[in-house]
Amino acid sequence: MNVLAIYSIKGGVGKTSSAVNLAHTAARNGYRTLVWDLDPQGASSYYFRIKPKIKGGSKDLIAGKRELDGLIKGTDFENLDLLPADFSFRNLDLVLDAKKKPTQQLKKLLKPLTEEYDFIFLDCPPNISLLSEAVFEAADILLSPIIPTTLSLRTLEQLEKFIEDNDLNKLALIPFFSMADRRKKMHREIMDNLLETHPEVLTTAIPYASDIERMGLERMPLGGYIKKSQSTVAYDALWQEILARVANLEK
Repeated sequence: MNVLAIYSIKGGVGKTSSAVNLAHTAARNGYRTLVWDLDPQGASSYYFRIKPKIKGGSKDLIAGKRELDGLIKGTDFENLDLLPADFSFRNLDLVLDAKKKPTQQLKKLLKPLTEEYDFIFLDCPPNISLLSEAVFEAADILLSPIIPTTLSLRTLEQLEKFIEDNDLNKLALIPFFSMADRRKKMHREIMDNLLETHPEVLTTAIPYASDIERMGLERMPLGGYIKKSQSTVAYDALWQEILARVANLEK
């Protein structure tokens, strides 16, 4: 089982759409896949037409009164399940803080799912908090979407520094470009420069496209309502890059 956290300090960078579409792509390629919607806003749950509600909320979950496998819901897509969000997740920092070894709690919850899934995607809220520290401990790879702008580059630098300062050496940070518009000179220049100076950045860029924006109306991954487009091709290519990185890390 590989745990991939889709995470960014900055909001509005295409984090949830990437989590949903990458998970759908993995499932479509035959991998047993789970999305855990950790964001109290429940956007991933919304895209999969599943009500964001967990009985007992975050408190019972972290207390061990509820097992994850009993909360998982099937989606409309083969090989793809969802652990829905709950509005009580807004208090997860407080719930975790009351536990011994708070940053180990998500990893502990995920351990029983080792044999059930090939990939687990964590759709994370955009902040640095105790929850995000628990995510960093639970994840094998941190997939970080970045818009080709100076502000997004700054947040990437902040994330890199946090990982270094907290000795998270086992966590592989893999950034990728999201909401990229090659018609804009600044986007092209930033992408070219970052690819040259940061070899860990994936070469495939997810475009700024209207078909991705339609996800909120269709309430499903791109592949559920479009057979082929620039965006679906990009997500397929991005997934292949991610698989290659996973294989390298496992060597």
